[in-house]
Amino acid sequence: MRISVSSDMDEPVARALLAELRDRGHEVSAHGALSPGDDPQWAVCSAAAAREVADGTADQAVVCCWTGTGASIAANKVPGVRAALCTDAYTADGARRWNDANVLALSLRLTSAPLLGEILDAWFAATPSDDPADRRNVERTARLDRTRAGS
Repeated sequence: MRISVSSDMDEPVARALLAELRDRGHEVSAHGALSPGDDPQWAVCSAAAAREVADGTADQAVVCCWTGTGASIAANKVPGVRAALCTDAYTADGARRWNDANVLALSLRLTSAPLLGEILDAWFAATPSDDPADRRNVERTARLDRTRAGS
């Protein structure tokens, strides 16, 4: 799987994320502080990673900043992106399952290496729900994107 990763800070957990994704066999594209010469500001690098998901050059993305909040906000401004800030495995599972999230947002402050592994395990193990109510909600978010783009 092609995964775009961004971080506004070159923190140990961000480096562990890159290594973990590569160890799992994913092709990783790095942005921000993880890519020399890139703009490391969370709004810029998170949007860059999210755009790769929206345009199909990445299957998913993981965006990081100190709290994870700014990274998730920036990513969610990109039409077609459903970014979820996940601080535990249960939330990551639910984000993929019920929300069909395609971008995982992480807090550099809260995410330890062991927790990172648990979150990634849950994220990659979960599949989007086939429940009609869940699918309708995901489609409603897509309509919000289209409405925003047309305004």
